[in-house]
Amino acid sequence: MPLWSRAQQQDFRSRVRGCLLGGAIGDALGAGIEFEQLEQIRTAHGETGVTGYVPAYGRRGAVTDDTQMSLFTVDGLIRAHIGRDSGAWHPPSDVHRAYLRWYATQQDWGPDERRKDLGWLGREEWLYERRAPGNACLSGLAGTADGPLPTLDDPRNPNSKGCGTVMRAAPFGLLTAWDPALVFQLAVECSVLTHGHPTGYLSAGAFAVIVHAVARGGTLEEGVHLALALLSERPGHEETTAALRAALDAVRAGVPSAERVEELGEGWTAEESLAIGLYCALVAEDVRSGLLLAVNHSGDSDSTGSICGNLLGALHGETALPPELLAELEGRGTILELADDLVLELLHGPALHGTDGWDTRYPTSG
Repeated sequence: MPLWSRAQQQDFRSRVRGCLLGGAIGDALGAGIEFEQLEQIRTAHGETGVTGYVPAYGRRGAVTDDTQMSLFTVDGLIRAHIGRDSGAWHPPSDVHRAYLRWYATQQDWGPDERRKDLGWLGREEWLYERRAPGNACLSGLAGTADGPLPTLDDPRNPNSKGCGTVMRAAPFGLLTAWDPALVFQLAVECSVLTHGHPTGYLSAGAFAVIVHAVARGGTLEEGVHLALALLSERPGHEETTAALRAALDAVRAGVPSAERVEELGEGWTAEESLAIGLYCALVAEDVRSGLLLAVNHSGDSDSTGSICGNLLGALHGETALPPELLAELEGRGTILELADDLVLELLHGPALHGTDGWDTRYPTSG
């Protein structure tokens, strides 16, 4: 990392916190209406749809697998940077191991205290909940603990382009010292661990690059144009490119509405969820309005809300997040703690590596 002033470090921390918390808020806003049609949502909640959290999984403010997997992405990235000191530098392997730890949360009753590799995140009991995980994420990780790592040439689920590859990809964009092309490539290589269709993994790469641009202080539009440029170099980019251009066209089409959102799709596939989340972030008057637009539609409301929240949180920082939504958010303390640990690792890693506290939190062996 470059040498940053204290003000720059504080700004970066605010954007990291905003990205992870904003994504979780959007996820939780959509969790209770994920499988409902727009007409059903309006009948139950009024013409404007939901205006805040509605109960899901037995509580208000509950997050889903979108937030769970995003947190484990961060855990994997922290461990990757720690491992670099020992010469073991292959981030996709560390992220894959992190996803396997998430996979265990979907199978086990609670943390297995015999496992030394869990670290502090893997021992958070509230994460051991099934929150409608995607089939491709589950099948993609099943049975891969001891096999060869899936790669771009030999991906898991080569026909899958579900949104589960995009909704977990925002943390790659928080590696602001990296070149955008490397951020794109890392997101792609970690996407093919579960989703092998080009539209799936290229949408994840594009999303990471857009987050990267705004986390560095740029605009959403700058991020989109950079993503389009990087996409143009990749085979199979056509659907993702068309989705991003459709989102830009929708901004110019008139007043934002749920009907305009639905013209972009329902969000079950990677490119549609990216287009909807991006469109809602682009037209948002503030974080709240953008998030509510992103979830009130017929489709994958939690994933589109999560993507929009990641973008708006990285763009505006944590202080722009709606306080009453933040107050009820499930796992807020865990998300904040992990966000701050990512910042500590990226800004001050050498001072932490080898210390008992950091090694216990993020074991890289055993």
